[in-house]
Amino acid sequence: MIEIWPAIDIIDSQNVRLTEGDYGTKTAMGRTPLEAVEFYNRQPRVTRIHLVDLIGAKEKRPAEMDLFKKLIESTDRPAEIGGGIRSENTIRRYLDMGAGYLIIGTKGLTDPDWLMEMSLKYPGRLMLGLDARGDRIALNGWLETGEATIFETLDRLEGARLAGVIYTDIARDGRMEGPNIGMTGKLARASAWPVTASGGVRHARDLRALEEEGITAAIVGKAANTEEFWESL
Repeated sequence: MIEIWPAIDIIDSQNVRLTEGDYGTKTAMGRTPLEAVEFYNRQPRVTRIHLVDLIGAKEKRPAEMDLFKKLIESTDRPAEIGGGIRSENTIRRYLDMGAGYLIIGTKGLTDPDWLMEMSLKYPGRLMLGLDARGDRIALNGWLETGEATIFETLDRLEGARLAGVIYTDIARDGRMEGPNIGMTGKLARASAWPVTASGGVRHARDLRALEEEGITAAIVGKAANTEEFWESL
């Protein structure tokens, strides 16, 4: 059964959602970050909680470590953290505070040798955040588009001991129009690591369609914030 990882995106210690990664579309969710974690703790299908430091991603350094420590301590589910993780020191600090997994985005995409080294030093703890517009990778909080494709990026990391790959189709993120099932499935077939879908998941039918493509987990944002989504599973 496909795993469900609800997302809590943070700006200035508030629980927010963006549309297509545009910081100008920031919308506050009805629950605080702690209330959101408590809500997801009650959902039996939740196997991991996905926490993103949006300011950290933009400013290239962690901005919410103190809050994330409190959120990690408030759940018995593994927490994965992304946004602004650019150094081994940051990796160690997050792991020491109890994070289960860390998402490496821009730093790993632009410096695959560094990510390879870190994956060998912290095997099975690092996820590659593969965010893209079409098949082109996106960098620095989705504010820039890189030259490499998502498939070229995977090739460069052959042999890395990653926990998995999180693929986000930016055009689908926050729009509640459904995930990019075709591209996610294609990526899963090309990847040496489990692929997690992120962006656009609305309901159980989307989850079933992703599972049929070999996707092992899905990150759910806006939909997961509603009682109706969990009742429909």
